[in-house]
Amino acid sequence: MQDLIQYVPIVVIVVFFFALAIQLFYYSFFYTRLAFHKHKSSENEREPLSVIICAKNEAEHLQQFLPLVLEQDYPEFEVVVVNDCSSDDTEMVLAQLKMKYEKLRYTNIVEDSKFKHNKKLAVTVGVKAAKYEHIVLTDADCYPTSRDWLLGIQQSFGWTKEIVVGYGGYEERKGFLNKIIRYDSLNVALNFIGFAKAGVPYMGVGRNLAYKKSTFFRNKGFATNYELASGDDDLFVNETASKHNVAVTLNDKNIIRSVPKETFRDYFLQKRRHITTAKRYLYKHQVLLGLELVSRLLLYVSFAAAMFVLSQPLVWYLLAAFSLRLIVQLTIVKLSMIKLNEKNLLLYSPIFDLCMPIILFMVYISNLLDVYRRKNRWK
Repeated sequence: MQDLIQYVPIVVIVVFFFALAIQLFYYSFFYTRLAFHKHKSSENEREPLSVIICAKNEAEHLQQFLPLVLEQDYPEFEVVVVNDCSSDDTEMVLAQLKMKYEKLRYTNIVEDSKFKHNKKLAVTVGVKAAKYEHIVLTDADCYPTSRDWLLGIQQSFGWTKEIVVGYGGYEERKGFLNKIIRYDSLNVALNFIGFAKAGVPYMGVGRNLAYKKSTFFRNKGFATNYELASGDDDLFVNETASKHNVAVTLNDKNIIRSVPKETFRDYFLQKRRHITTAKRYLYKHQVLLGLELVSRLLLYVSFAAAMFVLSQPLVWYLLAAFSLRLIVQLTIVKLSMIKLNEKNLLLYSPIFDLCMPIILFMVYISNLLDVYRRKNRWK
């Protein structure tokens, strides 16, 4: 036993520097691509666009945000709203807006007690109803921060691109939870935008996503994952995207903002729903995402362990190395915040950097327990 104990400091040092190397690789190879992104506008023809919004009991949000979509400064587009079995005043709001905006079209899905469906059906109905080849998707509780949102998306398509992914952030409000939600959104963007720009696209967010109608039908829509409640955005991109057919739209005019959750329970349930799709990602994407999370946790754990098992000179070396990673992290986060117009997150980012893997682990365990309960439920 004594012989094994003497190797503990060596193990701690090896694990620490191994995790540090992986973390620095992710920041230098992936995350810098968002932080130092330069917007390039193509001069391709401004093709007509079909914006699709699926709404279920979103009367208030539609009344507040839909005009911001309908008043985009773009020559030719339509907005197709799919009213998905709403029981509130959604249809009345749409009828009123239709009288004011000629670009608005809407269709209703009537609830059928014998047939249960999820959002994927509503998206499919919207795509089929769209008149134009280029499809843009957002949600009813979202709004563009500029009248040039659609212009930025179309400029990103170019001649060879079939999918355009953009940033969907959340409104800034008071409270610690709001900062967690907004940092989570920023962290997700660092991954999926950084990966896409590195030629490894793996997801997009349905709040700010575009693709060609022909691409949707060539991929047979959501045929491979229709039974999942989530996946109408990230799984579609994961199955369809390649390093050649994906573009990123990223400047201060192409950002979408959403209404954030107001309680941790609602946020936790949202994360539970989102994470159910991760197991369907391509294996290489699962490995890349998992390696970053594991290395981050190992970095913190090994650094904490070093405080107890290493002599003071060695601790100072590890502290210097840890500080290097912290400086790199803060720099990339700050530059990314500027790109994505996020504010008041920098000082909290070291805390959230450790908290987010823990929250994701709690979400994962919660989902596993839920699966176990369903399998063992009395039938």
